[in-house]
Amino acid sequence: MEGSLKELAEYRLERANEMLSASESNLEIGQYKTSLNRAYYAVFHAMRAANARKGFDSSKHSGVIAFFTKEYLKTEILDRSLSLIIKESSLCREKSDYDDFYVASRIEAEEQIKNAKYFVQKIEEYISAMDK
Repeated sequence: MEGSLKELAEYRLERANEMLSASESNLEIGQYKTSLNRAYYAVFHAMRAANARKGFDSSKHSGVIAFFTKEYLKTEILDRSLSLIIKESSLCREKSDYDDFYVASRIEAEEQIKNAKYFVQKIEEYISAMDK
């Protein structure tokens, strides 16, 4: 069972990195709203990767975030400041996906990509350390 959870976490980290790449590509062609969406999903898939190592998943974003926060941030396994990245990326995604008149900027997209890269890196480091 542990092997399959490890493989699942690795797969989800690959998805997180695919979302980062897509976010950067969208940024370069001026699709800032889509870039914000993909940056959020990089963070989301990284959380799911960490959660997979504990055998948890949820069909709801709120469930994924709540479990990650409870298991990793409140226990200080990971730095609590990561919660700000989760909140900000989620808010940006919601605005860009659902607010018809929201205008996303290049600067905002660049900031979210930078934060998502940092977040994914921290999850990769944590999961890598688990395997040593």
